[in-house]
Amino acid sequence: LILIGGFVQLLAGFLAFRKYDHLGGAAFLTFSALWSSYGVTRVLCAAPVSGHLLDIGAGNTEGFTAGSIAFLVLNAFLIILASSFNVVLLCLTLAMELLTICFLLFTLENLPLPFEIVVLSILSVICFYGAMASLANCMFGRDLLLMGPALLTVQSSKKDREDPLPCVCPKSHLTSGLRTIAELLNTGAVCGVPTDTVYALAASCKHPEAIEKVYRIKDRPQEKPICIFISNLEQLRAAAPPISPLLWEFMENVYPGGIGCIIRKGEWLKKLGVGAGYSRVGTQDSIMIRVPDLTVLVHLIDMTGPLAITSANPSGEVDSTHHDMVISRLGHKLEGVLCDGESDEVVASTVVNCTKIDESGIIIVREGCIPAAKVMQIFERAKNR
Repeated sequence: LILIGGFVQLLAGFLAFRKYDHLGGAAFLTFSALWSSYGVTRVLCAAPVSGHLLDIGAGNTEGFTAGSIAFLVLNAFLIILASSFNVVLLCLTLAMELLTICFLLFTLENLPLPFEIVVLSILSVICFYGAMASLANCMFGRDLLLMGPALLTVQSSKKDREDPLPCVCPKSHLTSGLRTIAELLNTGAVCGVPTDTVYALAASCKHPEAIEKVYRIKDRPQEKPICIFISNLEQLRAAAPPISPLLWEFMENVYPGGIGCIIRKGEWLKKLGVGAGYSRVGTQDSIMIRVPDLTVLVHLIDMTGPLAITSANPSGEVDSTHHDMVISRLGHKLEGVLCDGESDEVVASTVVNCTKIDESGIIIVREGCIPAAKVMQIFERAKNR
């Protein structure tokens, strides 16, 4: 249980750092160290070790006592910081402070057993509720289990509030915000946009120089192709590409959604609206096309035409799952970012090569938010039809 508890706290800290929550990451790493230190010390002092009990008494307590005091001081700072987030996190840090007091009393050989039981019970209840609340709220996208308001708020100075953002950052739920980003894209700008998976960089296919700029912004190798997004499958039908009935059936089952299909390239792309960007998207022979399942992005594409799309992160780094990540990492290189909050997914789309779908079936090029097994099920269903 001690190892599991310490590992869970360590995992929570790692996930918090992955989502750029540095306070949460530092807090849970501290909790992991405290939990492991307390638990291991407690067990070793109660169980035989090499035929003897671990003795921290008789003048051997200085290191343990100093460590528990250090935890007390560090956790006191976390209590202050947690009070600016929510009540549940504040209660957790307070419970950890009580656990540190138990650690200190234990090193001084003056820990009452009832006090320890009460503290561990309180900590268990808070941890269980906090985990359930976080899981439920994330799954359903709303506050089903209350986490409580922040008790401490810090007022930023007027100067901080007026610091300009590195680029234009309108809200996605505003029609004016959507128009602003559309106008920028139509004039050859590169903007960060939300998708139904993670955030992406977008450039209009009418402006090949904008697509070239995407490569420079990301430091993306030129041999890596960029895909295009369209707003609906009817646009593709109107362009009349030489697509077999099996491929049409497959695409009708995956669009809109988090699956991108690589198909053969051709002059039909110009009818689709790719225009001058024809040679800058896809490879010489193929192109990946996707219809996103996100209303705001579909409306944007209707206003701009097909968009050249790639993930909004420096090449080789993790994907951006919030508009703040796009702004902080690439905002100084972009003309605009359409702000839409947390992304629906934490990984990019699944990519499927369909260029030889009639001869040898499909090939999963990259497994993303849609599992490969599910893609193959969709393909088998399309074949049967």
